Amino acid sequence: MEKIFIVEDDLKLVSLLEDFLNKYEYETYAVKDFDQVLSQFEQVHPHLVLMDVNLPKFDGYYWCRQVRNLSTCPILFVSARDAKMDQVMALENGADDYITKPFDYEIVLAKIKSQLRRAYGSYALSQVERKIEVQDLILDIERLELLFGEQQIDLSHTEARILEELMSKVDRVVSRERLLEKIWDDEVFVDENTLNVYIARVRKKLAHLQIQDAIQTVRGKGYQLKANWSEES
Repeated sequence: MEKIFIVEDDLKLVSLLEDFLNKYEYETYAVKDFDQVLSQFEQVHPHLVLMDVNLPKFDGYYWCRQVRNLSTCPILFVSARDAKMDQVMALENGADDYITKPFDYEIVLAKIKSQLRRAYGSYALSQVERKIEVQDLILDIERLELLFGEQQIDLSHTEARILEELMSKVDRVVSRERLLEKIWDDEVFVDENTLNVYIARVRKKLAHLQIQDAIQTVRGKGYQLKANWSEES
């Protein structure tokens, strides 16, 4: 039974979410002490987190960063703040998706199922020991790691899937449609701006490894991974 960790201070909404998710046999844990969110997360060790932005003491962006220091489990923001910048902030702080209130519970359920399949389902299981290597840059899909020489950096599930697609088609253009299809299920609508944010995050991860300008935007078509780091070394 998958465990859902709910970080939300609206007690009525928490109760409704728990009742709904329990019907689908998810085990739910709601935060009681908002000074101790991280310690409660460690005790529960959940499969997925539902996180609000506006919280007592520290906001959801802060707690998202803290969780990311411990885990790559999916984090879905659920918030009444619907500005594009709020969604971008959530993604840049480590979230996997963003749902605006008021929401349809079936959409929340679909997004939870989608994230759990990617993180722990048949796709994740099929990746055991799978690695992709392009000129000394190694993507370890099982461990969600990117390695280059003696350097290593952790990835989210979505970042790993973007890199898997680009690295498996190195020097070829991968369309935005293909990336959206690869990363998100057709049943869930995703704003294309979300892909822009994830591409920026992947570029930042590569930059941490001193690989600059490897992912190029091909206007009107998509993205291309150019294996130019060997020329720089």
